[in-house]
Amino acid sequence: MKFPRRQFLHLVAGAAALPAASHIAWAQAYPTPPITMIVPLAAGGGLDATARVLAERMRRSLGQPVVIENVTGGDGNIATARAAHARPDGYTIEVGNPCTHVLNGAFYSLSYDVLNDFVPISPIVTVSGIYYGRKTMPANDLQELIAWLRANPGKASVGIYSGVGRLVSEHFQKETGTRFTFVPYRGLGPVLQDMAAGEIDLCLSGLPAFLPLMRAGTIKAYAVTSERRLAAAPEIPTVDELGLPRLSYAPFWFGLFAPKGTPKDIINKLNAAVVDALADATTRSRLVDLGEEIIPDDQQSPEALRALQEADIKKWWPLIKELGIKAE
Repeated sequence: MKFPRRQFLHLVAGAAALPAASHIAWAQAYPTPPITMIVPLAAGGGLDATARVLAERMRRSLGQPVVIENVTGGDGNIATARAAHARPDGYTIEVGNPCTHVLNGAFYSLSYDVLNDFVPISPIVTVSGIYYGRKTMPANDLQELIAWLRANPGKASVGIYSGVGRLVSEHFQKETGTRFTFVPYRGLGPVLQDMAAGEIDLCLSGLPAFLPLMRAGTIKAYAVTSERRLAAAPEIPTVDELGLPRLSYAPFWFGLFAPKGTPKDIINKLNAAVVDALADATTRSRLVDLGEEIIPDDQQSPEALRALQEADIKKWWPLIKELGIKAE
């Protein structure tokens, strides 16, 4: 059967337009089945708690459940590789932090690129680091702690469960002229148990998971590493207040990512759900109670999260090389 040339060209053009039209309709219908939000750490930590609070509120905006899936191991690399290699259809997203989406790119040889194999959705919150000590540690403040560490080189043990903790602890040693022993852990849960039991001496971590232990007097909190005191624990001084500004760091962020190639329309829907969640009074209150600070309204965008990643790569990758830190 033959078609006139004009009719044939119309048919070809129509056929070529079908995938685009189908793609637009598919994006407009998104989401239909539930969405999986991968958490690259075990349940119970600050990142996991944040993801669950966010997912619960995003469900209302998206009209579909956002199911949390904890994928552990490899310092977050197993989960992040899975997210990077997932279908870019908006049904697999990952909540990450500077460890999973910045530092691991310098620590490890990965099957993915921490920057270029993901599409940022939005930053969520920031978390400031705190130097913690066991209850029976002889030092009662950060200055006393540094003096004790200098007088007892190599005697203190520091629990390490993430690349961020290792990097900042290494930097602490360099800046204070101290030396301690690193004790690696596979997750935050065992660190909490051993800190409470006095099995390890020190740890650098965020506030959420440690807050109950601190409130109970089971551990000591020496200082906050950011410039401002925390609303959830205003009694903890900052390193700046204690005369140690060289130990001050910008708060670490938590952010939401999708695999590279995820359509922009879907990214926009996911971003709108995050923005809506962070505007909700109940959600905000729950995140603040975790010791976190909500990302300002004008920074809740894919572009802002990408800028945070790029700034951290520029800041931390050279320091990792300078300190000679290797993955363990």
